[in-house]
Amino acid sequence: MSDVARLLFGRRARLRWIHLILGGALAMPYVLVGSVVLGPAIGADDVFGSLPLQLGSFGLGLPLAAVTSLFPLTRPLESAAVRWLCGVDADRLAPGPARTRGEKGRTAAWFTLHLGFGGIIAGMSLALPPFAVTLILLPVLAAVRGDLLGLPGVLDQAWALALAPVAGAVSLVALAGCAAGCGALLARWAPLLLGPTPRERLAAAEARAADLAVRNRLARELHDSVGHALSAVTLQASAARRVLDSDPGFVREALAAIEDTTRRTVGELDAVLGVLREGDAPGTAAAPTLAADLDGLLRRTRAGGQRVSAALDADPEALPPLLSREAYRIVQEGLSNALKHAGERAAVEVRITVTDGDLEITVENPVTGPAPSRTGGGHGLRGIADRARLLGGTATAGPTPARTWRLYARLPMTRPPMRGPA
Repeated sequence: MSDVARLLFGRRARLRWIHLILGGALAMPYVLVGSVVLGPAIGADDVFGSLPLQLGSFGLGLPLAAVTSLFPLTRPLESAAVRWLCGVDADRLAPGPARTRGEKGRTAAWFTLHLGFGGIIAGMSLALPPFAVTLILLPVLAAVRGDLLGLPGVLDQAWALALAPVAGAVSLVALAGCAAGCGALLARWAPLLLGPTPRERLAAAEARAADLAVRNRLARELHDSVGHALSAVTLQASAARRVLDSDPGFVREALAAIEDTTRRTVGELDAVLGVLREGDAPGTAAAPTLAADLDGLLRRTRAGGQRVSAALDADPEALPPLLSREAYRIVQEGLSNALKHAGERAAVEVRITVTDGDLEITVENPVTGPAPSRTGGGHGLRGIADRARLLGGTATAGPTPARTWRLYARLPMTRPPMRGPA
């Protein structure tokens, strides 16, 4: 019983009732136009004094409503109303205006149904409640006044007075049932008539894919920048703590490197967050590049005790900006892995060369701790592979027979068409 009551009078049923009442309100101007047309056509002076003429005016107004539904904002407004009042998920409705002939036809069909059902339920909601209340109170009125206020004489019978309250209550329940049924039908038909077409679904999927690509790129930037900074600062602080009393000069150098690392990382973090807030606008902030920032990266890494040697057989200034930026991130991630897995004061070798028109990057270090994961929980090596693939190159990482860990990336100097993940 409670399920039936919730179905007829619950929150969802009430909201759908409101949706139908709004449809009835929208139908009123079209009914008035229909009455203006119908009255002179049949020679009637008072169209609204006759129920058949009212229904005729209503029928004439619905085709006019279908025509006016071609207004561009009809589908977005109707979709918003269905989403909030009928409980239909937003992803099952099209948010934009109807553009093709098929979309416009389905929108016109929906608008006609909404106004048609809404006009009927709104008319019933105006007429039935006063009649039902009169029937419910009829026995009391008859006992108090001694007459039936001009109602039909059959209600003078005792059995009629006894059944009148039941008939009034049944009328109210029937009204609620009609409203719930019409609301459920509209909620079921809304995705079919207001839902996105295959073209719109494809456009939405492409937009989601583009958004996901941007999010992945920003996540990779944050991982590479912040992850390397934390690894470097941790190692630098640990080394400075152990020689605090014996080597003040090294401690000062480590603290200066920590300060420089954190300052640069905060700047890069602000740049990434600025992209998140304002969109991928050019010139939001300068990303680090191999040409401008490699020396600082090597200096900050050495300040933590790592013995980093760098062989640069290429002119960073001659590299395209995108290649220079991505190459910097690859070197940064290689050094970050070395900081975490090679142990203190391990020798790390960085080689950057140009071979056959390709930029080759190699970062090699001995492995004294757990080796980085190729495909496991760490995102850095996957990020390097993604960067290389998007530039048309390749990247590999793994142990060598000499018991070292080698990261190798080969990137074309001329930028090919961008490719997505394989």
